Amino acid sequence: MNAADTAFMLIATALVLFMTLPGLALFYGGLVRARNVLSVFMHCFAIACLMSVLWFVAGYSIAFGSPGGWWGGFGKAFLNGVTADSLTGTLPEVLFFAYQMTFAIITPALIVGAYVERIGFGFVLLFSALWMLVVYAPVAHWIWGGGMLADGGLFGETGVRDVAGGIVVHETAGLAALVIAVVLGPRRHRTTPPHQPGMVMIGAAMLWVGWFGFNSGSALAANGQAAMALTVTHLSAAAASLTWALWERIKFGRASLVGLVTGTIAGLASITPASGFVGPVEALVIGGLAGVLCQEAVNLVRNKLRIDDTLDVFAVHGVGGIFGTVMVAVFGAGTWAAQLGGLAVVGLWTVGLTFALVKLVALVTPLRVDDETEFNGLDLSVHGERAYELTS
Repeated sequence: MNAADTAFMLIATALVLFMTLPGLALFYGGLVRARNVLSVFMHCFAIACLMSVLWFVAGYSIAFGSPGGWWGGFGKAFLNGVTADSLTGTLPEVLFFAYQMTFAIITPALIVGAYVERIGFGFVLLFSALWMLVVYAPVAHWIWGGGMLADGGLFGETGVRDVAGGIVVHETAGLAALVIAVVLGPRRHRTTPPHQPGMVMIGAAMLWVGWFGFNSGSALAANGQAAMALTVTHLSAAAASLTWALWERIKFGRASLVGLVTGTIAGLASITPASGFVGPVEALVIGGLAGVLCQEAVNLVRNKLRIDDTLDVFAVHGVGGIFGTVMVAVFGAGTWAAQLGGLAVVGLWTVGLTFALVKLVALVTPLRVDDETEFNGLDLSVHGERAYELTS
């Protein structure tokens, strides 16, 4: 065990959890109507709790049990055989377990943005539980757990390059969000503007800070790679924020706060798979392009395809993660076959199983709330609470 690496990863673990609670919760909460903000908080918090338990029960073992093949098995279910003295590299394995748990928390939580303001709470919990175990955990095994997409697997000695989740987190969450949005159908009031842009900015700022643990922590050591990952992460986020705002200004004659900080998230998602392989100049290129690309993806999904992915999960996270994964090959850090092949394999797996899970879970618990509940807001109707004494 290395004490410096362990101390660094303890901090990184806390930072990644901070991304979901409260970062993502505030970011998403500010974007919905005032009568639904507590339901968003409830979804994020409940998912964090449920995924933590399920990661301990089986998720960690599926992702990081025995190397090779499709999944890791159940050998490490309930942390079987893992003690305070067990090591993963230079880290206590129980710390590696906890760090990876925070990824298993935020990935299904990202999907929340696709279905807010009209989803059944029971559906959220059951779907998220099954999706993490049968979609996220196997994909994490394929790429990070020594599975079929890692080095020496399906694409030869140089496997898929994905530092912190361009494929494992952002592609899977983005595609799942798109599938649910299509099946669920649009909101009754889909043109309602964000109720609290200031809350959105605060949440985005927390995500930005937490993302340092996300990307630099994926080095699993306090070293130069971690330092470079932190630097390129910051630069990509900054560049994407500026180009998103500039593109808004060119197209609409004004730059919005919500747009600026959405650009931040686009830049962060896009640099995630490449953060251990590129330098500052490449990071500026990735972020600068992402600010425009993801904004155009929002327009495509929302206005041209008329899909109500409520908070643009696919356009920002999905497109950003896919774009960053491709840029790994563009800059020569990975092979085209592995990067594109990995995207295709994971994409097919995610779309197919997500659709099946949506249909299956809907047989057990209602997918969507009724019209009256949606009109009155989920806060009071479903959870018996309200965030504000407001009528909007």
